[in-house]
Amino acid sequence: MSHWQATILVIEDDPDQVTLYRKALKDFRLRTVEKASDALSLLEEEIPDVIILDHVLADGERGADFMPALKAKAGHVPIVLITGTLNVPSQLKALQGADSAHFLIEKPVDVTELRAVINRATDECGLAEAVRSIRSLERAEMIRTSEPERQFAERLARQHELVKGLRANPGQRANISALSREFKVSRRTIARDLQDLIARGQLDPSAYTDEET
Repeated sequence: MSHWQATILVIEDDPDQVTLYRKALKDFRLRTVEKASDALSLLEEEIPDVIILDHVLADGERGADFMPALKAKAGHVPIVLITGTLNVPSQLKALQGADSAHFLIEKPVDVTELRAVINRATDECGLAEAVRSIRSLERAEMIRTSEPERQFAERLARQHELVKGLRANPGQRANISALSREFKVSRRTIARDLQDLIARGQLDPSAYTDEET
């Protein structure tokens, strides 16, 4: 499945490893930094779909130590921790708790495993996971469902489906009328969703133009 314009933030100081990621993940847009501290600054400007975080980084930084700070900046973004040095107890610790990684891959990185993990991260985590959490809270009545709250959950779910559908067909322009019928909302609502996704960098601007409304 092609993930058109999905963005991966790669935190890695080894140029050979970065080259491997670029070759393995050609369908994705990669942003790269050598240190986790640099990634924190980048997250002020742009939120990626997935973060690939190496554990041993430039200037003695340890990637796992930065997971709480990364989560504070982009709590819904799945983290794939890459390591060749963490022992089993440390690996388990990195995968537990609120500030944990979603996935852990040991070095040397297997390209097939990497692709499978990134596909799972983009399809099942991130926005999709946030939608499931909100709906679960609604069912548990921890969120007293009011109209604005319900609209927010439905909008997130709809936008996630829009992203998946459009990324699965690279270069295809959004058919506003067809999407309006599919999701049973107005054309204006679909247009607003697409504008939101483009503004967040989750869709290429060529997927939609104002003239289509």
